[in-house]
Amino acid sequence: MSRPGDPRPIVAGVDPDPARRTALAWAADEAARRRLPLRVVHVEGVPTRGYRGREVPPSWEEWNEALHKAGRQVLEGAADFVMARHPQLEVDALLAEGDPVWVLREQSRDATAVVLGSRHLSGTREQFGSTSVALPVMTHTCCPLVVVPEPEHTTQDSAYFVVGVDGSAHSAAAVDVAFEEAALRGAELRALFVWEAGPLRIFDEYGPRQEARRLLSEIVAGRSERFPEVDLRPELVIGHPVQVLTDASAHALGLVVGTRGRGGFTGMLLGSVGEGVLHHARCPVIAVPSPG
Repeated sequence: MSRPGDPRPIVAGVDPDPARRTALAWAADEAARRRLPLRVVHVEGVPTRGYRGREVPPSWEEWNEALHKAGRQVLEGAADFVMARHPQLEVDALLAEGDPVWVLREQSRDATAVVLGSRHLSGTREQFGSTSVALPVMTHTCCPLVVVPEPEHTTQDSAYFVVGVDGSAHSAAAVDVAFEEAALRGAELRALFVWEAGPLRIFDEYGPRQEARRLLSEIVAGRSERFPEVDLRPELVIGHPVQVLTDASAHALGLVVGTRGRGGFTGMLLGSVGEGVLHHARCPVIAVPSPG
């Protein structure tokens, strides 16, 4: 754990498969870009492989040592990958036991961001690759949670980030992170307010549209002065949040959203909409909790 005053590291949950390094690469690049240390984390589980009737199962000590050895190998491979990519990067490794969700939540307390992969795996290899981990971590994370798809997606010129805006405090925190990311990468920023125009509202579109524009203007006010290098494109879009954000993420560097919201984004990352974003977004999803 970091001591008070230490730089808050980027924490990366390491996939045991060395062929799946997209999330680790994203975390390493982010740490280097922000000049922060990187912490690679691997969580050991209890082996579930069965034994045939005549086989003598190993003792708990042998089992535990086998897990430790495998875990150390995973972390050593991850550290070697990172150092080859960024030789000057400060890297430390954590081999933990227990529930991956609990471990990552605890790590988020003193981290700048927690980074996970999103490819769905099976068995013990699912630890850092499933929304079954990402969603519960999101509900209690103390820092932004980044979920990176595997394999790496294709971006486009000009590079851009997308941020979902709804006027809430969570949305404001997401906008702050989105501006930071766009500034760090020299990218544009699309700020989307998604307005769901149902059949009962079709005859009164002017009021809701004006309110949406006001909230969108307020939420981005002041950030452009702090980040003059960021080309901001505020947009009011009619549609369903999952569909709109998924479409906007097609060639984006990242999609930034708050972990809770109101209006069109109510329950954004806690229910079916959140699962839809994680399953269908075509770029890294950065979920940002509100301060405190």
